[in-house]
Amino acid sequence: MAATNINRVILTGNLTRDPELRSIPSSGNSVCSLRVACNTRRKDSSTGDWVDKPNYFDVTIFGRQGDNAAQYLSKGRPVAIDGRLEWREWQDKEGNNRQSVEIVADNVQFLGGREEGGSANGSRFTPQSDVPADTSDFSTVPSGGGGGSTDDDIPF
Repeated sequence: MAATNINRVILTGNLTRDPELRSIPSSGNSVCSLRVACNTRRKDSSTGDWVDKPNYFDVTIFGRQGDNAAQYLSKGRPVAIDGRLEWREWQDKEGNNRQSVEIVADNVQFLGGREEGGSANGSRFTPQSDVPADTSDFSTVPSGGGGGSTDDDIPF
């Protein structure tokens, strides 16, 4: 059986700059470039405290989705990216060989609302909890063997 390769990246983070939209001259297709910051928590060996270390990723979005990203996203907005890694190699203007790894996005989700672009919390994504805020409508279930129920009382 042949081995299957998997090249998949999923991350959430905040844009570090406004999207840059351009088009490919030969085809006219849109290409949008993003830079996303995503924190990793690490323990500082000298202090023992947990600290956030930012990681920065270059993201490329092709086509209509790139047009939408350029139109609706801005620096500081939270996004979720689903895509794949792609390695590139080229020569710069001085003739030096250069390489980079970037994320080519298959799907971009805009997180937060438009009004959060300039909010007081620094435009950071604030996760929403799926736990209800008011639990008063939940009744408690008694524990223990009292109550005299038998297996015949179970409805299934």
